[in-house]
Amino acid sequence: MAVTLTKPIKRGNDEITVVTITETIKQAGSLRGLRLVDVLNFDFESTSTLLSRVTSPALTTADIAAMDTQDYVALAEEITPFLTKAAPSVPGAAVTANE
Repeated sequence: MAVTLTKPIKRGNDEITVVTITETIKQAGSLRGLRLVDVLNFDFESTSTLLSRVTSPALTTADIAAMDTQDYVALAEEITPFLTKAAPSVPGAAVTANE
């Protein structure tokens, strides 16, 4: 999943124009020290920490803090599908036995 930034991030002579969410987002360890509810509520500190762990090129929390709000929201929206269920669960045996 890639996000094209509306306002590129400048690092020295380089410009970051596209940021990709890496496969690291699929590892539970990327959430270490974070509360999932805070990430899903787009708490800035939690989301920034997670984004600094799962973006390519790797963004720093300072990069994220200076980022255009539209770009931040676009990246936050990109991580959401990885943190929620893809489809409703199939009822377990205990649920179907009661029907």
